[in-house]
Amino acid sequence: MDSYQEKIGLLQEMIGFALVDGELHDREYDFIEMVAHELEIDKETLLKLYEKKTEKVVIKDEFHRICQFYRLALLMYCDGVLHEREQIKINEIGINMGLNPYAMKRVLKLMENSPNLMVDGDMLLSVFSEQHN
Repeated sequence: MDSYQEKIGLLQEMIGFALVDGELHDREYDFIEMVAHELEIDKETLLKLYEKKTEKVVIKDEFHRICQFYRLALLMYCDGVLHEREQIKINEIGINMGLNPYAMKRVLKLMENSPNLMVDGDMLLSVFSEQHN
């Protein structure tokens, strides 16, 4: 992730996605806080993002779009409750990012079938690469 504004935009998108079911669960908050820490965004700045309206983020390269989709998928599953609105929204976000709908569906299915909801990074990239051929 290159710029500070891109990092802020990604966190805003994650916050907006976490709130799509009308509730921010503790595990969702903790996950967002962990991502913010990895992106080197301080807690005070993160807390201010919960008050701001979500802005659209344009992620230029496909690798970062796939990473953001995966973060959102992890966020979707982390509270242990899968809402229909979350499923609809993650597909909408992925399509708006230009990701292949079949690859997104396959990744979500792999996560669902995984005992810890995780997908290996190589497998994740492989699923999206297969769709290019």
